[in-house]
Amino acid sequence: MSEQKKQQRGQADRLAVICTALRRAIIERALLPGDRLPEDTLGERFGASRTIARAALLQLSAEGLVELRRNRIAVVAAPSFQDARDIFDIRIALERQVVRHLAGTLTEAQVQELRQLVEAEHEARHGQDGAAIRLATEFHVRLAEMTGKPILIRYVTEICYRAGLSLSAFARPHSSECAVSEHLALIDAIRGGPALNAEDLMEEHLEAVASRALLHKTGTRGRDLMEILAPYSGDG
Repeated sequence: MSEQKKQQRGQADRLAVICTALRRAIIERALLPGDRLPEDTLGERFGASRTIARAALLQLSAEGLVELRRNRIAVVAAPSFQDARDIFDIRIALERQVVRHLAGTLTEAQVQELRQLVEAEHEARHGQDGAAIRLATEFHVRLAEMTGKPILIRYVTEICYRAGLSLSAFARPHSSECAVSEHLALIDAIRGGPALNAEDLMEEHLEAVASRALLHKTGTRGRDLMEILAPYSGDG
């Protein structure tokens, strides 16, 4: 491999690391809506150039997690309550498609993988609420990935992370016990079919998440971005 290709691969890897870390920090509420994301601070935190940090912010902006303002200022996006409701409406339609494609087709290996994800949710139930939201999000993203349909995967992944941001912006404490039991029921419904039953159960689950969580705005607090991102950069 040429030096140029190695450099390009290294830059792509660093970009992916920053995006993954920021998504996780946002979903786990370490970063709150309105928090500033300076390029130079991100670059320093992750050992990347400002160009790569800027590219990561552009990607997250396209996903709806970051808002780019004038003078190259980036902040964590702050969805309105109506945005949040619209996101869940769209999410329901997309995830009905997911279970329609998966109903009656899951392999035993896939069932076990999904149950392991739910077990991780169960083990995290007494920890920080943001971790429960992230793990629940990963469960739904993995379901989409199991369809093997790239366009559906792309849009479901984006809407799930946007929903996670909405939960962070408006949520009361997330009910991890409810999410665990509902996810287990979803696995059984998708595994056994019929598709319509699984679709209806997915819709009921997502409506329950919305009704349980989308109630109150969280307060803001002054924090240091370098410290917030330390656990997500591999240095903490």
